[in-house]
Amino acid sequence: MTRYDCMRALAARLSDELIILSLGGSVDEWYDAAPHMRAASLFQQQLGCVTPQAFGLAAGLPHRRIVSLDTDGGLLFNLGILATLANERPRNLFVVVWDNERYQSIGGPPTHTAKGLVDLAAMARGAGIEQAHTARDLDAFDRHCVEGLAAQEPYLVVAKVDGSVRAGIRRKHSDGREDKYIFVRHVEATEGITIMGPSEHN
Repeated sequence: MTRYDCMRALAARLSDELIILSLGGSVDEWYDAAPHMRAASLFQQQLGCVTPQAFGLAAGLPHRRIVSLDTDGGLLFNLGILATLANERPRNLFVVVWDNERYQSIGGPPTHTAKGLVDLAAMARGAGIEQAHTARDLDAFDRHCVEGLAAQEPYLVVAKVDGSVRAGIRRKHSDGREDKYIFVRHVEATEGITIMGPSEHN
């Protein structure tokens, strides 16, 4: 299955969630697949930081559903987050791991999942996350989206996707700084809170 098709399936089930996603080819695909979630989505530029940042949001906004769109390479950079999720047990965090078995953003060298020996869902279960699954077809992935978005405990699904990037995707017309402000202002508006306050420079 393709990552983009999975994104379209997930996006159809989202409305007021907050999304943290990884860098690489998935960024432009996500903004194209889920235009209604544009302001609610923020991409993280460091491998290993996507799910930790999503967990921080989940802890700070326990009434809000948070979705982490991580990658095999990113999760492998920080496996300790699995133990943290198991111990802290956020009731509002749904983690999707796009596992294409490669570091796509730097040309495609294989990750540790490429040989078929490393099972990220099994590693998550071993860390104590009971709801950790692998989806290999779109129907299974969509089913896990339904269950993950309704779960009252950490829920993780590893989506085994091919290495393709959707052709013809338009690049988003914003940089990381602009994306940050769009996201933070969205959180402020939807939560009725102040995070950054007024600008000191007009």
